[in-house]
Amino acid sequence: MNTGDSIDSVKGVGAKTTALFSKVQIETVGQLVRYYPRDYDHFEAPVTVQELVCGRIMAVRACVIGRPSTVRAKGLVITHAVVGDATGNLRLTWFRMPYIRSALPPGTFHIFRGTVKRGTKNTFLMEQSRMFSEEEYARLSGTWQPRYALTAGLGNNLLIRCMGRVLEQLTVDETLDEELRRRYRLLPLGEALHKIHFPQGIEDVQAARRRLVFDEFLAFLIQIKRQKVWNDQVLVDRPMAAAAETDMLIGALPYRLTGAQMRVWHEIEADLQKHVAMNRLVQGDVGSGKTILAFLALLMCAKNGRQGCLMAPTEVLAQQHYEALTKLSDRYGLSLHPVLLTGSMGVRQKREIQGRITSGEADIVIGTHALIQEKAQYRDLALVVTDEQHRFGVRQRETLANKGDGVHVLVMSATPIPRTLAIVLYGDLQVSVLDEMPKNRLPIKNCVVDTSFRKKAYAFIEAQVNAGRQAYVICPMVEEGEMEGVENVLDYTEKLKSALPDSIRISSLHGRMRAGQKQQIMDDFAAHRADVLVSTTVVEVGIDVPNATVMLVENAERFGLAQLHQLRGRVGRGKEQSYCIFMTGDDSGQNNKRLDVLNRSNDGFYIANEDLKLRGPGDLFGVRQSGALNFSLGDIYQDSDVLLLAGELADQVLSGEVMLPEEEMGLLDREIDYRTI
Repeated sequence: MNTGDSIDSVKGVGAKTTALFSKVQIETVGQLVRYYPRDYDHFEAPVTVQELVCGRIMAVRACVIGRPSTVRAKGLVITHAVVGDATGNLRLTWFRMPYIRSALPPGTFHIFRGTVKRGTKNTFLMEQSRMFSEEEYARLSGTWQPRYALTAGLGNNLLIRCMGRVLEQLTVDETLDEELRRRYRLLPLGEALHKIHFPQGIEDVQAARRRLVFDEFLAFLIQIKRQKVWNDQVLVDRPMAAAAETDMLIGALPYRLTGAQMRVWHEIEADLQKHVAMNRLVQGDVGSGKTILAFLALLMCAKNGRQGCLMAPTEVLAQQHYEALTKLSDRYGLSLHPVLLTGSMGVRQKREIQGRITSGEADIVIGTHALIQEKAQYRDLALVVTDEQHRFGVRQRETLANKGDGVHVLVMSATPIPRTLAIVLYGDLQVSVLDEMPKNRLPIKNCVVDTSFRKKAYAFIEAQVNAGRQAYVICPMVEEGEMEGVENVLDYTEKLKSALPDSIRISSLHGRMRAGQKQQIMDDFAAHRADVLVSTTVVEVGIDVPNATVMLVENAERFGLAQLHQLRGRVGRGKEQSYCIFMTGDDSGQNNKRLDVLNRSNDGFYIANEDLKLRGPGDLFGVRQSGALNFSLGDIYQDSDVLLLAGELADQVLSGEVMLPEEEMGLLDREIDYRTI
């Protein structure tokens, strides 16, 4: 069996299962084995009630005390039970599982496994715990079971069966020779793939991750460094001239640009006047003033009689940028002719806008991925600006830049990345850092709390909504079953609706929704047609709602600090005081130490550096930085040592010091889906 074989070639995978795999972008055997576990279930021996530790997933052997009860709250069925042993009692709660009452006769013993939470009066509770007979649990005890991201109909056991069958028969093509594997302490690729899915212990997972992450980083960095060579050769026949309108706008703005903004603007302005195309990253914290710099660059481009475009990661943000630029042009008489181009526009509207772009009537084009489609032809494209660069891949930027001759590229990012890593990751770009915040911003007030604070948090959200404000609630997961012991968007939305008054409009958002549905929900929240948005991290970038003043993050211990800081940046964008509540279900000292960094600082770069220091070798799957480059497995913070080593080898490969045969280079190149990097 080879990696290119269709998924339906796997024994037991018929048309129905093939369709389910397609929902999670698994079409081939290779994509299946690269569908890595989200985490693992390590089935430890059951403990007594007295030995339970808040925040941990644990198993307890206990007896059912009395009859379970079922209540209804705003359509949500909730089942309660009390179990105990000689050392104490434990309260159990299940949502939408009324049938479980019949499986819990009083006086019967079972093993209950779930995340331990703190109840009232120093008691413990578990929500949505799994129940086992003693025989069932004995078979699982001591094993490490992979847990995958799932979708409706695609169960974890099905994935485990298919993965096992494939790995038994798969022929794996090695990409690194034995000498390189020895130098960088890497497992053979086939062994790494087997151990990442079916480890015998934590050491297997660590060794497998190291090899697979190394391959991801190496393929990406070779591509990046090749791009730099290409960038350095892009000449500009018609350098731009400085435009008086940019100085006029800077002087007319109702606020003064910070020293950092002026320094970076002069760097951009100088780049646009050179004979070599600009490739510059502007890296600045949320609220540091990147957007006005992008507008100044686009203004200079337009006043030189050329075309510029700005590509945003979502239609909501593209619309907001378009409206902001249009207002700026009208207010200060800039005589710009901007257009908006997005994927959801009708055919006739798109054709009209594309005609204005092709004719040159439109001097500034703002949009989403629609800007790089074949039908979007530019008369004289000279500048490409991408907002939140990690949402657009190296090849996407290249595709857009190739729509003109000698096109300047300016990329903007609020993702705080320590300098040591930025030098490696942004090897194809010159980096400018906005390290100064405008003085008119109210600092966000932060607090780190445990789950006992949840009722107070809900009351606070209710008060803010009653005052006309809006709130975000962030959950790590989309639906129940993806990861044990963490909140998920679908169930949480129902729980929140039962806890808050009916007058409060609550909507939910997650990445598995259709693009149009996601767009409508974000539009509604931006237009204040919803008061509270329960979401995964898809709101991390791409939506700007100045009226939102509260951010509640559930299971905050499951996120990297830099990503939590990015999420926090969704509030504090207006004139009102904003608040961020980091709620943790884990009382461990290390997590409290990590999250306390967010209490102490609103500086993203300080937080990113502290995150780098505080990461430990055990943070394998619980903490992720999904906002900072979407590698399948690698995390630039947690795996920073591997990133630096991969960067070293990438340099040696491209200099010719180390030779990788063309076949191996091709295999490495296929490791990365450049649409997401």
